[in-house]
Amino acid sequence: MTPIGIHHYLYLSAILFFIGAFGVLFRRNLLVILMSIELMLNAVNLSFIAFARHNGTTDGHVAAFFVMALAAAEAGIGLAILVMLFRNRTTVQADDLTLMRD
Repeated sequence: MTPIGIHHYLYLSAILFFIGAFGVLFRRNLLVILMSIELMLNAVNLSFIAFARHNGTTDGHVAAFFVMALAAAEAGIGLAILVMLFRNRTTVQADDLTLMRD
């Protein structure tokens, strides 16, 4: 049985990041886009933690903590904006919200 090395974590991180990037680029629902951004941020956190564990430092853990704080703020503000858009326009489809007037 082979031990799990850093490359396994980096492969998983890359897969998660590309799934998130696909969701941001090709999905039209704003809630799905926000979830895809969160998935991309979690993929970056996994990379930070993997490199920190590989190097034996805590720098990656600190960076991951700050990214989690940023993700929490982004989720709160993004969902608040999404709720206000839904109340005003009654849709959360990105194509329907391209015009800022009305």
